[in-house]
Amino acid sequence: MASKFVTPTLTDQPTDGSLPILEGTLGPAAVDIQTLFARQGILAYDPGFRSTASCKSSITFVDGDNGVLLYRGYPIEELAQHSNFVEVAYLLMNGELPTPNQLRTFQNELLDFNLLHDQVMSFFRGFRRDAHPMAVMVGVVGALSAFYHDVIDLQNPADRHRAAIRLIAKMPMIAAASYTYSVGRPQRYPNNELDYSSNFLQMMFGRPNREHKVDPVLARAFDVILILHADHEQNASTSTVRMAASSGANPFACVAAGIASLWGPAHGGANEAVLKMLSEIGTVENIPKVIARAKDKSSSFRLMGFGHRVYKNFDPRSRVIQQQASQVLTHLGIDDPLLEIAMRLEEIATKDEYFVERKLYPNVDFYSGILLRAMGFPVNMFTAVFALARTAGWVSHWLELQSENHGIDRPRQLYVGSGKRSYPANK
Repeated sequence: MASKFVTPTLTDQPTDGSLPILEGTLGPAAVDIQTLFARQGILAYDPGFRSTASCKSSITFVDGDNGVLLYRGYPIEELAQHSNFVEVAYLLMNGELPTPNQLRTFQNELLDFNLLHDQVMSFFRGFRRDAHPMAVMVGVVGALSAFYHDVIDLQNPADRHRAAIRLIAKMPMIAAASYTYSVGRPQRYPNNELDYSSNFLQMMFGRPNREHKVDPVLARAFDVILILHADHEQNASTSTVRMAASSGANPFACVAAGIASLWGPAHGGANEAVLKMLSEIGTVENIPKVIARAKDKSSSFRLMGFGHRVYKNFDPRSRVIQQQASQVLTHLGIDDPLLEIAMRLEEIATKDEYFVERKLYPNVDFYSGILLRAMGFPVNMFTAVFALARTAGWVSHWLELQSENHGIDRPRQLYVGSGKRSYPANK
């Protein structure tokens, strides 16, 4: 069959078969193709949905060409400098920064729901001690759907809000317990006198039989980590949550699906790969060899933590995380050779014409692993921290979808299999 081509044209006047252009507040416009199949008998083909707007959303905006990330219109750099994670979570969920009274009420709601049911704690003992924390989190968060299924009416805004609060409130204890269980240590309970990040750190690193004082510098650094990772538009895990939610699934099951998607090394595990690469480089003197390998077309080696599927400029989160890593290492008196290698590698690569032409700049993963390691996190907890932060974004998208008459997501396909055939009579 001869190839056929469609040449799109933009017109100011609607015609028979024309498709409308939808304008957003910021970013590129979108062609509304909802009637394409019904009117033209053809489907749009876009593997990976890289040129498809799957929904309308007012939560997060990413401008990859100019290195911009906005939460509800606020630049990520300003939020990281002036805000805290709980305030950012409120902003993502509700669209506006809270008043002092609203923030106080929101904080109290999180404190009211931050404990795990004692039966949920018993689930941890069903996993192997060496189970990956993300495997544990997928199972435990999914199990929560069995505890609250009878008190969630998705048509009731108050019930939806309570479900979102429960998820943000309980995730720190779930993440911390996934670690303490793996090292055979009893889990500490939340301390309602502490802020969100300090509370997680004391549950993660404290021991039940002694007082644990959280270093305020580390607590602030962790809060910034949570802010930077709280949301990032329609990425794989967020799209997974939204697709599951479109079926009317329990919110805990939807977020469990998001955690499973985030666990993939192409999504949430990049900072682990950066640490491994820096360790393999070993010394600053080896950097020129590594740069040469990265530029060698015959080599499969590539610089981890450089470039981004969305950002074709600097990742705006990378500068913030680099500053936090530097501050924490100085505060703790740690002379980490990996930080020196990372900073020198960035300096060389960002001046090299090869990387500049290809817009390969450091992303948030390039420094976040160094910072988390300095704070005492084992490598297998890096993605769990990511999930803890991203829960605020997931529940915000879940809430947004519930308020729409969205209908169930149902992508189509371009079928390339066998045509209709008969079952062989002599088989």
